[in-house]
Amino acid sequence: MVHKKVQRTYLITQNIKKMQNFPKLGLPIIFIIGALVILISKTAVTIGPGEGGVLFERFGDGIDTEQTFGEGFHIVAPWNSMLIHKVRQQSISDEMNVLSVNGLEVKVNGTIWYEPEYENLGNLIKTKGEDYVNELLGPAVNAAARSVVGRYTPEQLYSSKRDVIEQEILDEVVNLLDGQFLNVKRVLVEDVKLPNTIKSAIESKLKQEQESLEYEFRLVTADKEAQKVRIEAQGKADANRILSASLNDRILQDKGIEATVKLSESQNSKVIVIGSGKTGLPIILGNQ
Repeated sequence: MVHKKVQRTYLITQNIKKMQNFPKLGLPIIFIIGALVILISKTAVTIGPGEGGVLFERFGDGIDTEQTFGEGFHIVAPWNSMLIHKVRQQSISDEMNVLSVNGLEVKVNGTIWYEPEYENLGNLIKTKGEDYVNELLGPAVNAAARSVVGRYTPEQLYSSKRDVIEQEILDEVVNLLDGQFLNVKRVLVEDVKLPNTIKSAIESKLKQEQESLEYEFRLVTADKEAQKVRIEAQGKADANRILSASLNDRILQDKGIEATVKLSESQNSKVIVIGSGKTGLPIILGNQ
């Protein structure tokens, strides 16, 4: 009995010691797992669709201009960081105050489509900063708009030159951004705002020009119709004149003979009086 009690006491004592030692062994394991989770969260980077990444080396040369990281999961050193930017085509809209060729202030609303050069994303960020849209693209578009709009009158800007202006602004922006690692794809001039007095005057002038064009069109159409009638009448007159000149007595007599033969061949009953006509042709009395 005594031996069993001693053995039981010994087992209880050992279990208590194991339970006392568990926190000492578990805390380091928990700490290691937590450190690994933090490390992975700091070093793991996911680049989304339509995005590109540029590595910033804190203890190196800064922006890595040699490589642009594509979409997907990447691991970077914890002391470095990944700068992620959109590399697909994007657009910005802006309202610009510019002057026309005669010094009138005009407000132009436009949209510009652009995209960074994927291979040179690092160079773009290194030379122009992460806010390259406002630092580079915005000033270039404004400069191009002022240059182009300054060549035209308010009337041209409001009406007929919209597509030409868009192309010229695009050409100017492309020229200004040449070698800057940023491509502009398209420029759209959505609205040109003029002072109300100028706008009303232009609209009135355009309306008068449209009415004048419609009146000229009606005159031209009427003249063409009259010419057509004259030509048709002249053609008929010429045909009748030629026909009259060609119808002599002999021809009329031959035509009469042909008609008489055809009538005589008809199945209808008829009476033929030989030589009773003025020209000696028979007179046919039908349906007796």
